[in-house]
This record gives sequence, C-alpha cells and structure tokens, in this order.
Amino acid sequence: MPSLTFRGGTLGALTPLILLVVGLVYLSVFERAGTKPFWACAWMAMGVGLFLCRQRTAYCDSLLKGMGNSTATAIIALWLLAGVFGKLMAAGGLIDGLMWLGAAVGAEGAAFTLLAFAMAMVFALGTGTSTGTVIGLSPVLYPAGVLLGADPSMLAVAILSGAAFGDNLSPVSDTTIVSSFTQGAEIADVIRTRLPLALSAAGISMVIFMLFGASGEASTAAVEVPSGHASGLVMLIPLAAVVVFAMKRRHIVEAMFIGNLVAMLCALAIGAIGLGDLFSLPEARGESTGLIENGIASVTGAVLFALMVLALTQVILDSGLMEKLLEGAKKRLVKDRASAETSIVAVTIAASTPLSANAPALLLVGPGLVKSLAEQFGISPARAANLMDCAVCTVFFLLPWHIVVAVWQEVIASTAVQNEVAAPSAFASFLTPYPWAMLVVLAISILLRRRKQNAAEVAAV
Repeated sequence: MPSLTFRGGTLGALTPLILLVVGLVYLSVFERAGTKPFWACAWMAMGVGLFLCRQRTAYCDSLLKGMGNSTATAIIALWLLAGVFGKLMAAGGLIDGLMWLGAAVGAEGAAFTLLAFAMAMVFALGTGTSTGTVIGLSPVLYPAGVLLGADPSMLAVAILSGAAFGDNLSPVSDTTIVSSFTQGAEIADVIRTRLPLALSAAGISMVIFMLFGASGEASTAAVEVPSGHASGLVMLIPLAAVVVFAMKRRHIVEAMFIGNLVAMLCALAIGAIGLGDLFSLPEARGESTGLIENGIASVTGAVLFALMVLALTQVILDSGLMEKLLEGAKKRLVKDRASAETSIVAVTIAASTPLSANAPALLLVGPGLVKSLAEQFGISPARAANLMDCAVCTVFFLLPWHIVVAVWQEVIASTAVQNEVAAPSAFASFLTPYPWAMLVVLAISILLRRRKQNAAEVAAV
C-alpha cells in the first residue's frame, strides 16, 4: 500500500513532475535556462504536490527524506569539491599548457582539427565542464585552425566533441557524479567500464576528423598560433591524482580532496597563483575571498536544484507510481535485460532532449525509473550509470537550444567575426561526430550483451 495518495489519482501524482518539466522546457525554449531559474519551477512543483496529496504530513516527510538521503549528500559533497577543482585547474594554466603543446606540434589542416579535438578532450577531462571548455578553447583554437587549413565546420565540432567526451568521462563532471550516485555505483567501477565506450566513440570521431578535417585552403600568410606555456601541463598531475586514487578504490570524496590539494600545490609551484588567490580577506564585504569560494559558488545553483528534484523523486517513489509505471512497461515493452538497457538509453535521451542542461535530466530519471529497471533486470549499478551518462551525452550535444551548444555557437560566431575568418555552417552542431558515434557504440554494446546473454542461456540448457 503506497504511503502517499493524491487527488486525481495517477494524474494527480504526476502533476508536480509534469509542472516541473513544463517549467524547465519553457525556460529552455526562451533561452532563460539555468540551475538558478530552475529553482522556481521545482518550488512550484513541490507546493502543488503538497495541496494535491491527501496525507500532507507524510508528503512533507517524503520531501525531507529525498533531500536527506545518501544520494543527495554524496552529490552535494562531490559537486562542491568538483567546483573548486575546476577553478583551480583553469587558474593553474591548463589552457596555456595545451596551447604550448599545440604550437610545439605545429599541425595543419586535418591534423590541426584532430589536435583541437584532443586538446578539448584533455581540458574537459581536467575541469569537468563542457561549457567551460568551449568558452576557454574556441577563441584561440578556432581562428588559428581556420588559417592553417582546417575545415571551419569540422574544426568547430571538434572542439564541441572534445567537450562532450570530457563531460562523458571526467571523474569531476556533474554527469559522472549524478549518474554514479543515483545508481549507487562506485566511481572507480564507472570510470573503468565507461572508458572503452568513450574511447570507442572518440576513435570513430578521430577517423572522421582526419578524413574531413581539412578545407584545402590554408592561408599563405604567416599564422601566429598562441604559444602558451609548457608549465601549464603540470596541471594534468591533479587529474591523474584523482583518477589514480579513485581507481585504487579510495573513497571518492578523499580522491577529490586530494585532487584539490594537488591542484593547489601544482598551481602554486609554477607561479600561476599565489596563496592570496586561494583565500584572502576581500577589500569589501560581499567580494570573493578567492578561488575556493568561487569554485563552491559555481555549483551552489546545481546543488539546490538537485535537492528539490530528489525530494520530488522521493514523493513519486512513495506514491507507488513508479511501481505502476514499471509494471506497465514490463508487460508491454521491457521483456528482458537488453530491452531494459535500451529503455534506459531511450528514456534518458527523451528526458535530456527538451531540457537545456543534462544533469537535471539524469536527476529526473536516475533515482526512480532507471534504478528500478536496473534492479529488476539485474543490470549492475555501474552499467546503469554508464548507459545513462553515455545516453545524455548524445543528442544533448547536437541540439542548438541546449546550453553548451548555444554557448558554443555564440563563441564560435563572435570569434569568426573578430578574427575575420570563415564561420561554420549554421547547422554545424548536427554534424558533431562524438554524439553520433556514442549512439552507435551504445547500440553495439547492448547488442553484444544480448548475444552474450543468449549464448549463456543456450549453454545452460
């Protein structure tokens, strides 16, 4: 017997979630999306649910239960540490290090397009931010690449593809954190098992960039490629520290904290920052105390929104609605493990399509629907997390109303005008190879698992 019942039955129980999604879509369509604007949508959804629920005290307890569960606390702790880590990596000069590497290689044409993809991959892996990657790298990589004979559209989507790769795989990415902890998966298992999927999609993308990355119109004038500083490559050490500690199965909070400390020491050692940049008394009340505060502030919007979404998810679970939906899906659509995996991918893509941010999409479907499907059909937590995260890094990086794609288009367009170089096609985002390659990789992965399962069943007989 469900602990919560609603006026209007199933529709009443769904109304808060419907209101939330409609609000998020509305803000996304009118390009006002963001975790802070999303707060109001979640607040209204929670309030409507309170007056529709017949057991108001139990409803309030359910909201608090969702906000205070282990998933919520883990996501908050890791997001706070990841926010500081990203700020430290950028302040430490990771971009300068990658620029130096690019200038040292001296690539042209398709080779430069491939190099831009690799640099974006590394930067996104280190900072965990796809939007920060396109903002940081596009203004320097795009004009230089076009002048060196790279195809404008392919070069632009190479940077976006690298951002998608990092968002997909980085241990400090919000999607990695949310997908892992909504499924109860260990970060070490998630990274280890996701690596072949991400590298396969990256490999397909590299082939495409090598084949189509050149324009054949390299400038005869001398091209000044930003030289950067080799010392910035030292900031790859903190990323390695996080990955190593996580793979050694140390607590992920410990791994992230060690990464923060190593990033501080590396940035201080190369002179990129001073102690005052980390923390100091501001000149006036209300000003930032330094990078630590800035890093935490950068994720507070996402943290508060996550708390409200997890509270609403708990209400859905306590209403018994999720069990009804799963039973209906099991009878009509989901017959075995392969179809359950396909459903996880499909529902994640469906949730991410109308929304302009991908972490909220994972929060909507991960704790309830995806986790329940995984438990019913014996899908491991790491596998479920990988299906979600890989799925949310496909269509999301193609559609122009999503935040990262919109920012990427704006930065590339303004950079092209400022540097008087050719601009990419208006439909370039739909050509981004990594999301398409990941869709293919996911389909093959699910198919191979189905064949393996069928073979095992035949052998058992």
